[in-house]
Amino acid sequence: MLRQIEHIGIAVTSLAQAIPNYQKLLGVPCYKQEKLESEGVMTAFFKTGDTKIELLEALSEQSPIHRYIARHGEGMHHIAYLVDDIRAEMDRLRAQGYTLLQEAPKEGADHKWVCFLHPKGCQGVLTELCQERQ
Repeated sequence: MLRQIEHIGIAVTSLAQAIPNYQKLLGVPCYKQEKLESEGVMTAFFKTGDTKIELLEALSEQSPIHRYIARHGEGMHHIAYLVDDIRAEMDRLRAQGYTLLQEAPKEGADHKWVCFLHPKGCQGVLTELCQERQ
């Protein structure tokens, strides 16, 4: 079961410019920056209420975030939901006909296991499942 929105991912061209802007907008500091080489991104996290905002900057032109920004510009990239058992959720959603972009959970930012659902099955929204890594 999808418990709650864990974070909203926003693609940005420059964390150096976006972080101060979001600190002013949200009224809270960036609490963490993390490089995720496997995804080709540098992330920055903000906590607001029970939800987080994740800013994503491409590390290279080969990064999916770079390609996303080239096609769509900066903006909302994905929405992530917290789950208790990511493998069970992947099995449930696969059985419901959703297309998963990974066969198994992979390590994501902010100490999470993650799996993405294809946007075509979610009205055009890239959807991420997140579970805390033990």
